[in-house]
Amino acid sequence: MQEFAKIISTISLSMIITSYLIIELRNLRYSAYMYMIQAVLMCTLFAIFAIENHGLYYWAMTAFVTKVVIIPWLLLRYIKKTTDREFQPLIGYLGSIFLISAVVVILYRVTHSYIGFVAPSQFATAEPFRTNLAVSLSIFFMGLYCILVRRDAIKTVHGLLILENGVHLSLVTLAPALRETALIGIVTDVVIAVWILLYVIYGIYQKFGSTDTLQLRGLRW
Repeated sequence: MQEFAKIISTISLSMIITSYLIIELRNLRYSAYMYMIQAVLMCTLFAIFAIENHGLYYWAMTAFVTKVVIIPWLLLRYIKKTTDREFQPLIGYLGSIFLISAVVVILYRVTHSYIGFVAPSQFATAEPFRTNLAVSLSIFFMGLYCILVRRDAIKTVHGLLILENGVHLSLVTLAPALRETALIGIVTDVVIAVWILLYVIYGIYQKFGSTDTLQLRGLRW
């Protein structure tokens, strides 16, 4: 695995960049394409870790089907039915970039420096696992930020997908050798939840002509 350490770290760090683009791109279609790229990176990591644990190949294959094929198809399909422009977010572009950058830098440095507190094991302090855990926590909070701050309902789905990738990256990093890791990863895939959310969002769009989540107040009795 040592010869793949730099490759793994590079791929995981690239997931931070793709998360930025998924969140900040105002064109929802482009955000969906960026998620597809991030999903390919995620599947590549699963495949690399599968060299030591062949069971992860099953997770890599199912993740490719759900993350790279089905979910982007669902996103693009419902974006076509609604709108491809994100509704105006609560925080402007520059403010959002600054806030995300500050949070990511702090989380990454703290997690990378105090990895023993986050994951108290000798295994977690070695590379690329140390970097992966720092990246996974950063990506998780980027997804949470997207869910909480973005007004566009479809963009919040993107946030959920980023959050999921952060969780899955931490899972494969903390337990790459366990047989159960692949099973847990497969059963925690959010493809069904994404389909239900997009279906509900489409219904809201038909009712209000907008994907602005603030208009959900109109659903009250």
